[in-house]
Amino acid sequence: MASFTFEAVDGKGNKVKKDVEAEDRDDAMAKIKGMGLFPTKVKEKEAAPAAAAPAPGKKKGRVLAIGGVSMRQLTTFTQQLATLQDAGLPIVRSLRILEGQLKPSLLKNCLMDVAEDVESGATLSEAMGKHPRAFDRLYVGMIKAGEAGGVLDTILDRLSHFMEKSLRLRKKVVGALIYPIVVTVVAVGILAGIMNFVIPAFQKMFKEVGVSLPVMTEILLAVSDVVQNYWYLLPGIPLVLVLSWKGISSTPKGKYILDKFLLYMPVFGAIIHKSTISRFARTLGTLIASGVPILESLSITREATGNDVIAKAIDDVHASIREGESIAKPLQESGVFDDMLVNMIDIGEETGELDKMLVKIADNYDDDVDVAVESLTSIIEPILIVGMGGAVGFIVIALFLPLIELIQKL
Repeated sequence: MASFTFEAVDGKGNKVKKDVEAEDRDDAMAKIKGMGLFPTKVKEKEAAPAAAAPAPGKKKGRVLAIGGVSMRQLTTFTQQLATLQDAGLPIVRSLRILEGQLKPSLLKNCLMDVAEDVESGATLSEAMGKHPRAFDRLYVGMIKAGEAGGVLDTILDRLSHFMEKSLRLRKKVVGALIYPIVVTVVAVGILAGIMNFVIPAFQKMFKEVGVSLPVMTEILLAVSDVVQNYWYLLPGIPLVLVLSWKGISSTPKGKYILDKFLLYMPVFGAIIHKSTISRFARTLGTLIASGVPILESLSITREATGNDVIAKAIDDVHASIREGESIAKPLQESGVFDDMLVNMIDIGEETGELDKMLVKIADNYDDDVDVAVESLTSIIEPILIVGMGGAVGFIVIALFLPLIELIQKL
């Protein structure tokens, strides 16, 4: 029998710190839960000296990792961990199995550290909280809620579904943006080639014959001269736009203005708006369903939205709840959320099923995003074709008007 010291929370939310005798850590967890307590930290009293021995080789197997952990990689890891926990495997063994399957990466390094910390007596949420590059506050908060309620396997399954839907939504939005960007880049390249190689030949001919040039032709030749003489500045235009965007967004007021523009911009604004609200609703609903307190859930959701306009609305909701008021009213006053969403949240508060209502709202908005993406794809193609055709038509007309006048003179 080993002696374990633990911290737990009772049914009234009071913190308890005691010792318990058990065969191993799993047995200690079972005994603590048998007392009607929810363990938050369990540590074997003599675990520290034993853990000190392998310290010299602690960093063995780690690699230098640059960047963070991709959402796809973290989603796959969460799905696999949920499956192993549902099968009843100890958490340390599950972490070791998944770590062994990974190629050298930041996530593999983090899992090595997490497994070692858990073996030393730390909780999974505490161990993951030390690696914010891999596990954000939302992730750690849900793991902590699962540990406190003794339903880690359920929380992991819920978290994996949440991440999978978020990843699917992001793919759809990015996929909708790739097509017009690629077509636009190709079209600009073709027009630049015409300006550099085709227009100069006509310009030389017009000068030789001394024909008078219409306004359209003058404009075309002026644009061609700019492209020929200052072509090296053209690649800098996207760079200037990106730097300007980052410079404006580096200030709180500028970030707020840009985020509001993104929500209401033509064509793409509807998709960004709906996907942002979907992320807000699904994140908040998942956290509340996992047992995270409402105020903490709002704080975590605020960071997860990534949009200052939505974040301000969440701040208003946070203040409203602290004063004993409802969630729906500040959301309606923000002007960002439509009446349907506000009414559904109001009903969810009245019926005590706010978490289910929020997830349902997120599903509805995901469906709206699917329709918007499909509509956008079908609309953008003819718009780009018409735009490209208009540019080519302008060039053809501008070049042939002087030719017609030349033919008439001849």
